Amino acid sequence: MAEAELATIARPYARAAFSYALSQAKGLTAWSKMLALLAVASSEKIVREALDDPLLSGVEEAKLLIGVLGDELSDEAQNFVTVLAGYSRIELLPNIAEMFELLKANHEKTMEVEVTSAFEVTDGEEKALSEALRKKLQREITLETSVDPSLLGGVIIKAEDTVIDDSVRGKLQKLSNALL
Repeated sequence: MAEAELATIARPYARAAFSYALSQAKGLTAWSKMLALLAVASSEKIVREALDDPLLSGVEEAKLLIGVLGDELSDEAQNFVTVLAGYSRIELLPNIAEMFELLKANHEKTMEVEVTSAFEVTDGEEKALSEALRKKLQREITLETSVDPSLLGGVIIKAEDTVIDDSVRGKLQKLSNALL
């Protein structure tokens, strides 16, 4: 199934989990953790192979996944898995978890930003960038930085679905495409 189709199908499940989590004390944190665990567990090769067994019913798929995570899942989360399995939607768990995190970040006015630079980013530069993004986006920013020498110079900034490529490599690729 195409990624866009998966996202479309997963969206109502993510919204339902988010709405329920909002109604519970510390629900956002708990559901965030449970959905992350479910996404990782359902993506593991050995679990994925077991879940792909055509002889398993939806109820058996749910029991298998719930059995893997045991006490890490609340009764409500176990029910959520059972509903997903009943509609053959277990494979959506990574998409659901990702969408849930976006809804949670939007609600909490936070954003994770990934900065890839050709050179090490100093603490001062990181702080200045974080503050500029906080003012521009009106959200609390969590910066994750990494170094990629192949960029030659400049940075690539990724925030949710926005990518700003201000690297030398990116500019050279744009120039190359313009010349073709």
